Amino acid sequence: MNDEPPLLDPAPLDPALLSDTAVIDGDGRLSIGGCDLLDLADEFGTPLFVYDEDHLRARCAEAVDVFGPDGAVYATKAFLCRAMARLAHDEGMRLDVATGGELAVVLAAGVPAGRLVLHGNNKSTEELALALTAGVGRIIVDSLDELDRIEALVAAGGPRPSVLLRVNPGIEVHTHTHVQTGVLDSKFGFPLPTGQAADALERAASSAAVDLVGIHLHIGSQVFSVGNFAEGLRTVAPFVRDADLPEFVVGGGLGVAYVAGERAPSLRSWGESVLATCREEGIRSAVSAEPGRAIVASAAVTLYTVGTVKFIPGVRTYVAVDGGMSDNPRPVLYGSGYETFLPRAASSRRNLPIRLVGKHCESGDLLVRDGAVPADLAVGDIVATPVTGAYGHSMGSNYNKVLRPPVVFVRGGGARLVVRRETIDDLLATDLG
Repeated sequence: MNDEPPLLDPAPLDPALLSDTAVIDGDGRLSIGGCDLLDLADEFGTPLFVYDEDHLRARCAEAVDVFGPDGAVYATKAFLCRAMARLAHDEGMRLDVATGGELAVVLAAGVPAGRLVLHGNNKSTEELALALTAGVGRIIVDSLDELDRIEALVAAGGPRPSVLLRVNPGIEVHTHTHVQTGVLDSKFGFPLPTGQAADALERAASSAAVDLVGIHLHIGSQVFSVGNFAEGLRTVAPFVRDADLPEFVVGGGLGVAYVAGERAPSLRSWGESVLATCREEGIRSAVSAEPGRAIVASAAVTLYTVGTVKFIPGVRTYVAVDGGMSDNPRPVLYGSGYETFLPRAASSRRNLPIRLVGKHCESGDLLVRDGAVPADLAVGDIVATPVTGAYGHSMGSNYNKVLRPPVVFVRGGGARLVVRRETIDDLLATDLG
């Protein structure tokens, strides 16, 4: 195609990065859930999120098997629509939400409020009132200001909620600084090393407005090391033992492999290690966990259509597609890595190095900094990025007034549209002129 040197290791896509039901046929074409990806692109257009429903259900079932139906809590911020909320609930998980909007979507899906957990470092009075009125099962209290707001609502006649205190253990983990939530310098939780967690525990225990039932911990996201989780648990274990409350939530944050060569613990092995550490540390509370990324990330691929191929001699080949940072901001926010491949040639050697970029008016609008595809790539090809089930759709935007992509669930040879593509009418609906 051009004079760019071939990759030193032009390997095909690692199948381990694909979802459970992914199958590559003899011609190299990829199907997921019994649906050919090129056929899906023809039917629904691109960009398109394609989720493997069996994969989603299997990960939910795995979490429930390890932590139990009351201990497995799906972190909806990773990916949420009504279909996903119903699926997680049907598979036996509780669900955590972090805003009034997430709460509204989950309630609209028919999930009982008693199966929900409300998070957030700055819950508004309106969000707390909605949670109390709806009967949300647990509220994770993140500050004394929030406790003040709950007390005022209860004093005005609101129901008394069951709450847990979020404790910040003050430890560092090996992940991006933007997703470290357990360091001392963080907006989340009551710091343990400063004594503020102990003060909050005393305040909440003495409040007639709340039923204090537990302690919550979260150290960060996209963490690969089980040892980091164990360190966090050991740091907070004396506090949890002394509090002697019935519930302890270890949070989520388990990492997943996004590119070739990365390896992450399975949800089961991580969960069993967490539970074992809690037992070793003498924690008698019922232990819950909040996986999100580990449930949904590997379940999805995103399909794009190639619009421009621009070769700059001695520099690189830019491949521009019809999406970009509006449907996956993670590479821009965190420098996250992804792989690229052609669904029509999923088992082919990828000997053309590329930079996959979007259509936005930003030089930094990139999806894959160091990608690779077969050398016969052409304008009009469908190119895919795997492991896009978490924090793509949920963090998307309308930058440049680009319309948000649809979401399709595939299973048993059938495709189900669960989120339709936005239209220009949708875009203008809130613009009053």
